[in-house]
Amino acid sequence: MAALVSILTAEQHEELLKQCGASLVVVHFWAPWAPQCSQMNEVMAVLAKEHPNVKFAKLEAEAVPEISEKYDISSVPTFLFFKNSLKIDRLDGAHAPELTKKVQRHASSMSAPAGTLDKKKEDINERLKTLINTAPCMLFMKGSPQEPRCGFSRQIVDILNKHSIPFSSFDIFSDEEVRQGLKTYSNWPTYPQFYVRGELVGGLDIVKELEASGELDDMCPKAQNLGDKLKALINKATVMLFLKGNKQMAKCGFSKQILEILNNSGVDFETFDILEDEEVRQGLKTYSNWPTYPQLYVKGELVGGLDIVKELKESGELLAVLKGEN
Repeated sequence: MAALVSILTAEQHEELLKQCGASLVVVHFWAPWAPQCSQMNEVMAVLAKEHPNVKFAKLEAEAVPEISEKYDISSVPTFLFFKNSLKIDRLDGAHAPELTKKVQRHASSMSAPAGTLDKKKEDINERLKTLINTAPCMLFMKGSPQEPRCGFSRQIVDILNKHSIPFSSFDIFSDEEVRQGLKTYSNWPTYPQFYVRGELVGGLDIVKELEASGELDDMCPKAQNLGDKLKALINKATVMLFLKGNKQMAKCGFSKQILEILNNSGVDFETFDILEDEEVRQGLKTYSNWPTYPQLYVKGELVGGLDIVKELKESGELLAVLKGEN
């Protein structure tokens, strides 16, 4: 068995999962420009020798974008764990001890004693608690707010948007463990599920009732609060960059490129890591009507993303824009 399989296409990824069936598959979403990914590939190679019944693979995130988008891969390294072609777990970041722990747990889960199964239940409950508290208003739905994948999810998104309620969401189709576990955790058997400040509100029918009674607006944090927060962040510095990562380490190729351009410009700038705040990450897209990252602002005004910055650099206008002269 090869120590580390390279996945080059979406078809190859699906075929690998199918071939492995109930066996554990660990896929490393990596990038050649990120040194931490190379280090984690070495960790994967060691784990492959220790766990011959587990299939370890690496997939270059930006080379197979359809798979990265399917599983919401927003930074590298990211590790996904699969059984029976279903994603059962995830690890973001270069955390070798945690990766080792997850591999050991999932590799032994098929024949795990009762005590181990109880520990796994505790782990998934902690994960669900973290997800529920990702943002003040959290929606677990089928699909995304941009592309709902069922009528009930579409309706609840429409209601929240109509009332300008800022919320984050989780696609339960992307993680079978979360999809099944949340039903038990909250004792609510269907989706969508809407949470406010970590507490379950209910599904579509409950949200409709709250809307009709006028209680929905009182219950949810107002959009203006988020708007004030975003405005303050945008104006934190004359030149402000919202990216995946920070000045010291970009976590995606686009962010890496724009950092290099700004560093070479000689102009002072500040950054904000949108991976550290899901509310800002989602809210800024709506606030500025710009759906992707990175985003560059000068004196509180949106300049654009990487393509715009590249065009300004090529035309010789970038320095003047960064200095606020244009």
